[in-house]
Amino acid sequence: MASVAELKEKHAAATASVNSLRERLRQRREMLLDTDVARYSKAQGRAPVSFNPTDLVCCRTLQGHSGKVYSLDWTPEKNWIVSASQDGRLIVWNALTSQKTHAIKLHCPWVMTCAFAPNGQSVACGGLDSACSIFNLNSQADRDGNMPVSRILTGHKGYVSSCQYVPDQETRLITSSGDQTCVLWDVTTGQRISIFGGEFPSGHTADVLSVSINSSNTNMFVSGSCDATVRLWDIRIASRAVRTYHGHEGDVNSVKFFPDGHRFGTGSDDGTCRLFDMRTGHQLQVYSREPARNDNELPTVTSIAFSISGRLLFAGYSNGDCYVWDTLLAEVVLNLGNLQNSHDGRISCLGMSSDGSALCTGSWDKNLKIWAFSGHRKIV
Repeated sequence: MASVAELKEKHAAATASVNSLRERLRQRREMLLDTDVARYSKAQGRAPVSFNPTDLVCCRTLQGHSGKVYSLDWTPEKNWIVSASQDGRLIVWNALTSQKTHAIKLHCPWVMTCAFAPNGQSVACGGLDSACSIFNLNSQADRDGNMPVSRILTGHKGYVSSCQYVPDQETRLITSSGDQTCVLWDVTTGQRISIFGGEFPSGHTADVLSVSINSSNTNMFVSGSCDATVRLWDIRIASRAVRTYHGHEGDVNSVKFFPDGHRFGTGSDDGTCRLFDMRTGHQLQVYSREPARNDNELPTVTSIAFSISGRLLFAGYSNGDCYVWDTLLAEVVLNLGNLQNSHDGRISCLGMSSDGSALCTGSWDKNLKIWAFSGHRKIV
């Protein structure tokens, strides 16, 4: 029987071999993929998007939270936004009037994520209690003004980092967790339908931080993790990931499908956003900023979103910047952090309205801001 020292030696040798093969594969891919989206677009003479500071303006500031804002989501149809905060509350806002329609006090104040159901009648949230709670917005509040929980989804063995309803399905929800797994839930029964990762060798090897479901093919979703990878999953085949995407050198904090459903974007602790082709596995573009002279480290990317055409990529950063990237030319066309009425703290979350007319950002400064487009609707 092999000794512990021998097993450690074999493990180290196997790890070195895997890393060597991975590096050779990366070099081979780079050799075959001799260009990226930006170089190709420039070679084709594509003109950059021209953006002025008045083209995207802060039209509303949503004030009401007493703690850092961690997450937000728009309703698919109505102009409503739900936000989750360190103050232990969910607030549902009317984006047109800035009025609060619901303020839900949570049993566990350590909330990290929130999401609207497709019909806008329910909201889900999760956090350090390792559960995902569902609230029916039509429920009657109790004497103390608290809204009852209509369903609690339990089963994760770590914090719930992200949740998203399957588009057009009120009863299906996907969560990601610090237990290195994602779970597909039946909201009606509270039961787990499928578990992605965990015991299976093709799963993530560290905390899963973000999920994004493909609206063009709702059987497919991607997950970003602290293992610096993104994995593509088919909800019909939970036993293995369809594909693993490498490239980042830090935690993948945010993943978001491109509007056409064939590509997806990522944002990472390594300070970059990246665009991947879902089918080929190729990294199509890196969106990276130059470090400031007095900056030893690049700010991390906390959250991303695409415009409805896909021409613009919005990226929130830990230093309060919010860059608007031209996805074709990989150039920054605007920084919301430099505009009047910008946030005073870390951008923690952002999201685009379903009609593409407005962007909402949430921050550690306890506020949410709605940014409206005054032009560029064809591009956006």
